[in-house]
Amino acid sequence: MKNKNLITGLGVLSLIAALLVAADHIDAPDSMGTSADIADYYAFEPSLGSDNTVFAVDLQSNVLPDLAYGTFDENVLTEINIDTNGDLVEDLVIQAIPRDGKMYFFGPVAPTTTGTSGQVMVDSPLGSVDISTDTAIVETTSSGVSLFAGPRQDAFFFDFFQFNAVIGGMAPEGFKPAGDPNSTEDDDTTAVDTFDGANTMSIVVEIPNTMLGETTATNALGLTVYKTWVTTNAKQ
Repeated sequence: MKNKNLITGLGVLSLIAALLVAADHIDAPDSMGTSADIADYYAFEPSLGSDNTVFAVDLQSNVLPDLAYGTFDENVLTEINIDTNGDLVEDLVIQAIPRDGKMYFFGPVAPTTTGTSGQVMVDSPLGSVDISTDTAIVETTSSGVSLFAGPRQDAFFFDFFQFNAVIGGMAPEGFKPAGDPNSTEDDDTTAVDTFDGANTMSIVVEIPNTMLGETTATNALGLTVYKTWVTTNAKQ
């Protein structure tokens, strides 16, 4: 077992009752420019005909495709936290940690401790996958879990320059609508995605719901949900 202590922020709390997003580009100074920096966290409820849930964690949001691909820090443990009873304390964790070009996954399993410190759950291996570079590699285990780790294009759309203009009082018309993403023509009336072409380092787990167990939590509509968030922990 290896102790890990939390060094950076949490992805915003999400409920798996729809597509869930927690945008948080560029985190605390200690984690900026590293894979400890949580950019976005997504959780997808099962689609029609599927009994799987997909968790996607985007880290290190400043990886540009015309530069070298980013890397996962071997001293950083990424932990997907899952609350099954609505008390906002993790009941299960899915962990990912890189070693020598592979990403190793553990869980879902009850953590030895909750909160900002914990241990790598090496006694509960989930699987592993080669870390992708220019070609995406997906590994599917015998238990039906699919795993991915590597660079992906940043999914976050943000017109940074228009945002600054609005905040600075220089754009009385406010924010611009999104234009046609396939258009090659310049158009000052539509938003420009500042993050277009930028990458993040992504960790994706698709897992059968049977492996997540039962949940007693419900939302305001009375629907059964999991609450989930992500943390990154550094080796101490």
